[in-house]
Amino acid sequence: MSAAAAFSPESWFEDSLLGAPPLYLTPATRPSLAEAQEWCKHLATTHYENFHVATFFLPAALRPHFHSVYAFCRTSDDLGDEVADTATATRLLAEWRAMLHQCFSHPENSKHPVYVALQPSIQQRSLPIQPFDDLISAFEHDQIHTHHESIASLEEYSRYSANPVGRLVLLVSGYHSEELFALSDDICTGLQLANFYQDVVEDDARGRRYLPADVMQRFGVTDEQIHARRFDTNFLAMMKFLVDDVRARLLVGERIVDLVDRDLAATLSLFAKGGHAILDAIAAQGYDTLRSRPVVTKSAKLQLLGGALLGKAGAILRPARKPAQELSK
Repeated sequence: MSAAAAFSPESWFEDSLLGAPPLYLTPATRPSLAEAQEWCKHLATTHYENFHVATFFLPAALRPHFHSVYAFCRTSDDLGDEVADTATATRLLAEWRAMLHQCFSHPENSKHPVYVALQPSIQQRSLPIQPFDDLISAFEHDQIHTHHESIASLEEYSRYSANPVGRLVLLVSGYHSEELFALSDDICTGLQLANFYQDVVEDDARGRRYLPADVMQRFGVTDEQIHARRFDTNFLAMMKFLVDDVRARLLVGERIVDLVDRDLAATLSLFAKGGHAILDAIAAQGYDTLRSRPVVTKSAKLQLLGGALLGKAGAILRPARKPAQELSK
């Protein structure tokens, strides 16, 4: 997967996003910054509950930046996943990428609320184009690559589909350290894989397989077995191996919590513990992800939230960590 060529101001492109879900169509006239930010906030706080909870721990001044980044990610994902056919999704993602490059090169011409709202974030938080472009590449990749051959293939996919999100969170928060980026990548890749292993049945129904073929072969699991929803000791052993691999990634990445400020630490800890909760749900189901999708219960979610709140309160009593600008040097 490689980033597309930079947007050329001389090249014409369609920016209406015709064929997209109605929510994402570009308005005829450019919204004001306040209108665009409100649009992004509404999307972020109503579309995905966990994101709304996580941003509660962040400083209020940073939340509009996170809303705009989330809105970009959500819109990109839905342009790839929530349309009728691959050809339309591919076209929409190409248009979305052109609009992204326009946002960086000629921001005054952007009309979509996501790109209007992103402009202060790009300028004030020094956000580069690459993480945004990588995310679009991942959703384009999904249109043609529906089965993965190895854990290495999943890692490469996560490098585009998940890791840029964590890096954008760090950048918005003022961190530019390669050490922190690497730890964030461990958490994001772990979360991506946990979600894949949670959604085996749903993905199979959509003609996709994110279980790595080399690991399936090692444990004697076949595609036909997945289609038939036939659980056995081979599938159990494979899932336990994959769950243990993800848990190890999350544990490595969690070291980041001790290297960032209190507010961000609470948010990153909540994301990592959310990954562990998914793995716990898989284990609690006896690793039988063919029977049904393992679900993190409401009580488990409340425990996560309560733990994050206690962690944030406890952090206030400890000495402050180095500010972002010092750690990023």
